[in-house]
Amino acid sequence: MKSFKILLTAAFALVSASALAQDFSAPQFARWGDTPEERKENVLRSNYLKESISNRDYNAAAGYFQALVANRPAATVNTYKYGVRIYRAKINRATSVAQKKQMIDSLMLVYDLRAEYFGDDVKEGKAVILDLKARDMLNFNSNDRAAIRNAFRAAIEAGGEQTNPETVLVYFTNLCEDYKNTDEVMPEEIIAEYDRLGSFFQAPEQLSFKEQFDAAFGKSEAANCENLEKLFRAKLEQDPNNADLLAEAVRLMTRAKCDSDFYFEVAEKSYEVAPTAQMAIYLAQSFKNKGDYEKASKYLNASLATEEDPAERQKLLTQIAVVELVANNISAAAKAAREAIELNAEDGVPVFVLAQCYSISASSCGEAFSRQAAMWAAYDTMAKAIALLENNPEYLETAKTAAANFRASFPSQEECFMRDLKVGSSYRVDCGLASGIMTTVRPR
Repeated sequence: MKSFKILLTAAFALVSASALAQDFSAPQFARWGDTPEERKENVLRSNYLKESISNRDYNAAAGYFQALVANRPAATVNTYKYGVRIYRAKINRATSVAQKKQMIDSLMLVYDLRAEYFGDDVKEGKAVILDLKARDMLNFNSNDRAAIRNAFRAAIEAGGEQTNPETVLVYFTNLCEDYKNTDEVMPEEIIAEYDRLGSFFQAPEQLSFKEQFDAAFGKSEAANCENLEKLFRAKLEQDPNNADLLAEAVRLMTRAKCDSDFYFEVAEKSYEVAPTAQMAIYLAQSFKNKGDYEKASKYLNASLATEEDPAERQKLLTQIAVVELVANNISAAAKAAREAIELNAEDGVPVFVLAQCYSISASSCGEAFSRQAAMWAAYDTMAKAIALLENNPEYLETAKTAAANFRASFPSQEECFMRDLKVGSSYRVDCGLASGIMTTVRPR
């Protein structure tokens, strides 16, 4: 320690000697004072300030800083940059809550003074200064939520349209957290700020920030269906064909699990303005969940019309087959199922649908025996589906139950005998959607 003090004294002596060699009456020193003596004293203080920080003597540095601010606050911006370093260090070294609070207040004052004297700087003016202040407020004083919000609002106001989007994101994320965790922020404020700040994320390079911005809003409990409808209804009345706005509305209302008429109107409008296969599939699923199978089929077929990949077409055809079956459009369901099977014979779902179609359509057969015989084809097809659905529990048990019901509907032993049909012989189904299919005679 003694050697360190000797070295420090020697360093200060060199600084002093260098300063004494200067002509402080020269114009370049005018910012340091009104007289040569005053200028020399303040230049020495500035040099000692720098050296004290280099040697981590923050108490001494704080003294020099305070003297410079009191005597020549507008001499150089470096005074305040050094001041930030001093009080950040003193915050980290504070030994009590009261001392830490005092050092935080001092750090915030450093930023305020810098903004007062150097806020007009072209590169590092008020906007940059208040941005740094807000981030340090968040870093060192995280419990004072109101102060953090106010600091970031001031930074955004100072930066205007040129505000760093990351700063906006940090502010809004914390605002949403405060809404969830405190009673200081109202839902109307979250909605208003989301509306106001969205313009900061319009450029393509801001996509990542935009996604995080939307995610913060979506996760906040303020982004419920009622509030979202109020927000987007007003916007869409002004600009009803804005594709980006429509997509944003759909995305956020989907996250909130909205199912109102307004939501579906917006979703359909979004597809109308900017049709995509992805949106068509989404709409189809939404309308299927809602029980509107006509529209579900409409959007699945719209997607199918633009899809060229065979694997994707097979998936779409399978969905169409299921939707049409549920809607009791048996012919359409069978047609889609057959096309799906042609593309992938190993998928059990369209086979399951086709078996159901054979069974349901048997009711159109005029003769009782013909209806019963059609169940042979339905059973054969469902048995094939069961073999393919071993890893698909969603359909497997239903398929097994259906197969048992089909078997129970076979013709009786007597009926087969009366028609001179031997067990195991071939039979061609003559009615329903299974008409023309070859099957095997079996009594129930």
